[in-house]
Amino acid sequence: MYPKNVSLYIDGAWSAGQGVALPVINPASGEAIGTVEHATAPDLERALAAAERGFTLWRRTSGFERARILRQAAVLLRERSEPIARLMTLEQGKVILESRQELERAAETCDWMAGEAQRIYGRTIGARAGNVSQRVVKEPIGVVAAFTPWNFPINQMVRKLTGALAAGCAIIVKGPEETPACCAELVRAFADAGVPAGAMNLLYGTPAQISEYLIPQPAVRKVSFTGSTQVGKHLAALAGRHMKPMTMELGGHSPVLVFADADVEAAAKALCGNKFRCSGQSCINPTRFLIEQAAYERFVSVFIETARAIKVGDGLDPASTMGPLANVRRLNAMQAFTADAVQSGARLRLGGQRIGDRGYFFAPTVLTEVPLTARAMNEEPFGPIVLMRSFATIEEAITEANRLSYGLAAYAFTRSAAHARTVSERVQSGMVSINHFGLGPPETPFGGVRDSGYGFEGGSEAIEAYLQPRFISVADL
Repeated sequence: MYPKNVSLYIDGAWSAGQGVALPVINPASGEAIGTVEHATAPDLERALAAAERGFTLWRRTSGFERARILRQAAVLLRERSEPIARLMTLEQGKVILESRQELERAAETCDWMAGEAQRIYGRTIGARAGNVSQRVVKEPIGVVAAFTPWNFPINQMVRKLTGALAAGCAIIVKGPEETPACCAELVRAFADAGVPAGAMNLLYGTPAQISEYLIPQPAVRKVSFTGSTQVGKHLAALAGRHMKPMTMELGGHSPVLVFADADVEAAAKALCGNKFRCSGQSCINPTRFLIEQAAYERFVSVFIETARAIKVGDGLDPASTMGPLANVRRLNAMQAFTADAVQSGARLRLGGQRIGDRGYFFAPTVLTEVPLTARAMNEEPFGPIVLMRSFATIEEAITEANRLSYGLAAYAFTRSAAHARTVSERVQSGMVSINHFGLGPPETPFGGVRDSGYGFEGGSEAIEAYLQPRFISVADL
């Protein structure tokens, strides 16, 4: 059952916003299923004041106690997984199995970051004089303003929540209006686990209004954003004017290089499953498929055969293996990208059209011989569109992989140790995975380079972004 209205969470209480509630749309039907409160300036002021108070309390809470609370949040997420997963599928559209997997990964993230809360270390530095002691301490940086997207609403938010809370920071999260109910239940689990009032706050509303209010505030000392490169650059400029450090996980256009020496059939099947996860709406999904000429037709044939078996339907139907796109904007974008690619000279080998006239369903789409001039080869498609080209030499493949300004994720399939080494060393990407899809576990760093952002979430690197090192030197008199 979807809630009639999703509230804001400010200073330990669920409350209405001062703005007009916004509709929440089920992408499987295109119909409104509820509303979400809309924060305006008075709500932002309340949240900021609460976060300042919450930080004063939370920063003094021991790392062991913070860890205990994060582990309890993991327990609650696992206990509540099924109803939260159903909310996510209703709001976002992804199939219910993927929603359940996202909840389990969120619980794993809580467990991992709980451990990190107990491993915040400083260090002692040998002094040049016998009466001097020198040490470095790491302290929570302060109040964090975080902004999260709708494609992985739980996992993107939990990374920011756990990173900030493990470090001892207070956080204000601006959640996605498209998927508010599952995010609210995530926050509820943290609150029920024991996160004190003010240390965690959840807002929905107009993104520009919220970011332009929060980022300049002196109390906000750190910004974390996941979203498009265009918006990320705007927020980075705003944060830079106020000397605020940022973690930015932005767009991608992931190349995958498939060499003829790989297990081509297995690679095609594995890549098909990964590509259409979340209906292709993932910044790390493989997008530009670069296939060595000797294996090209074989790969294309197996991939298309595998993609034909995908059952597109309502994500709550257990028979569905791909759900709808999340909103009508993505549906319109897929139609435009496909039409442009075909007009540019690409061959449409599968799909390319909307399915039905209810909801935002789009067929798994395969385009081959796609020219570099096509929009989809230069702009992130962010949907179930596969772009395939052949290559003759590894130099040609590396050149194409590095052609765009994105650098989030890259993949390769090969039995050659030399090819694997060349790809890992020369493809300009924050993350590279060879012969499998090894990106995203909580214990590993997640982030990009160039226009795909900077800073990492996940791994031991995740908590560092929320800590401020200080050097202290004391001379005995």
